[in-house]
Amino acid sequence: MMWENIKIMILDYFPKYKLKNTSDIPIMPDERIPIIPSFFLSFQHILAMFGGNILCPLLMGFSTNSALFFSGVGTLIFYVCTGGKVPSYLGSSFAFIGVVNSATGYIYSPGTTNPNISPAAGGIVVCGFIYLAIGLLVMVAGHAWIEFLTPPVVTGSVIVSIGLHLANSAVGQAATTGFDAWMAALTILLVVMITCYAPGPLKRLPILIGGVVSYVVYLLCGLGGVGPGIDFSVVSDAKWIGLPQTHLPSFDSTYISMIAPVAVILAAENIGHLKAVSSMTEYSMDNLLGRTFIGDALACILAGFFGSSGTTTYAENIGVMSITKIFSTLSFVFAACIAIVLGCLPIFGAIVQTIPPGIFGGLSIVLFGITAITGAKLWINSQVDFSKPRNLLTAGISIVLGTGMISVNVEWGKIKIDAIGVSTFVSIILYQLLRENWGTIFRNILAKITGRSFKQSDDCEETIENPQYSNLLKPLIENQGINSSDYNEFNNEDNENNNYEPFKDNDEEIIQN
Repeated sequence: MMWENIKIMILDYFPKYKLKNTSDIPIMPDERIPIIPSFFLSFQHILAMFGGNILCPLLMGFSTNSALFFSGVGTLIFYVCTGGKVPSYLGSSFAFIGVVNSATGYIYSPGTTNPNISPAAGGIVVCGFIYLAIGLLVMVAGHAWIEFLTPPVVTGSVIVSIGLHLANSAVGQAATTGFDAWMAALTILLVVMITCYAPGPLKRLPILIGGVVSYVVYLLCGLGGVGPGIDFSVVSDAKWIGLPQTHLPSFDSTYISMIAPVAVILAAENIGHLKAVSSMTEYSMDNLLGRTFIGDALACILAGFFGSSGTTTYAENIGVMSITKIFSTLSFVFAACIAIVLGCLPIFGAIVQTIPPGIFGGLSIVLFGITAITGAKLWINSQVDFSKPRNLLTAGISIVLGTGMISVNVEWGKIKIDAIGVSTFVSIILYQLLRENWGTIFRNILAKITGRSFKQSDDCEETIENPQYSNLLKPLIENQGINSSDYNEFNNEDNENNNYEPFKDNDEEIIQN
């Protein structure tokens, strides 16, 4: 009887997929299309994540096979943690590149691996545990406190800093030789042309197609005596089938202090991606945010324990869903299984390691440029007002620090913080210090705790009982927490009914009042 109950609980936890035809779009997360079309759709998700998921570990000197393998395993973990309700693919996070390279001093070269993978993996594991703690806290207290600490101006500043901080290494790779510089230019041209002019779904694969075409051109030029050619010695020694390379983590305070702060960035990315999926499906998934954090964190911890790169939800696969209008989570299960199989083909990883630095640099220039502009796009979409000194100073100072600290770290004993960490902490601290509405924030928090609402007048404040919010545990049980972006200010017109209107973070109105 007990096993029957457990079986029923498991069946109720995961979606009971409703079969629909491919023409009946949109396909919701708890629906599916026939197996064969779903299998081909999963290949499209593999191709979409392929460029970033391969380039990211190469930049850090990690194994591409391990990255593919644990991206598939991580996606399955994410599927289980979210109960198959959130369509997302987990791949290698670019947020780790700057901090790992700063900590290890690694610079990409074809066929080489990072000699300091173990301590870097230890930092990724600790980062994953911090991320897990954030997820557990969100499960209890809601997610509003994260948006309070990392509003759009802060998140955008950190993302811009990541892209610009990595620009130096990308240009350096592209300029390895004169021939590599020309190949980098060709790679960039191909990627942008495919992005803008390629037909249909090919637009979603610019990194993959541009990289493959440039690779073939580089190979043919080498065979014709133009350029250095490609060295395939690492391929000849590779096996066809085998488990990916693994490295046990070691824990060093220097690496941990530089890599662990990435947890804040991963959380901010996850929030943005979840909201994007919610917008496309027209179904709010805010109540699942804690579970998405936990799923992503567990995947990150597992990858770190085996010496692979940390994971995050991939925007590239969200782009595929925006085109196909198919949001079925079952397709991500198939994609994860394909990635695991590819990760067990060492010959594939050996071929990837032969990518010349010119092509690698060209792809990096495109990806890091897009990363930086993504931060600016976040500002625009969120209508960040840079006429406010708080926003202007927060963004300006954090970006200059994140960009300018190329080989400089902040040290305090054995603790080191690199440019990305400094940019993250400075932007968070500056924004909070420069808030001009702390009085309103404290009043609303006090109202949540005490159950008394504050009505502000010209010369005094009076408190009015509000039985609706007298229970402090109510927002915690409802997984809402203390809402810090839309504070509830008492509405004088609806005083008798205890109704509230949304109060947005508008410092000018507060000062005038």
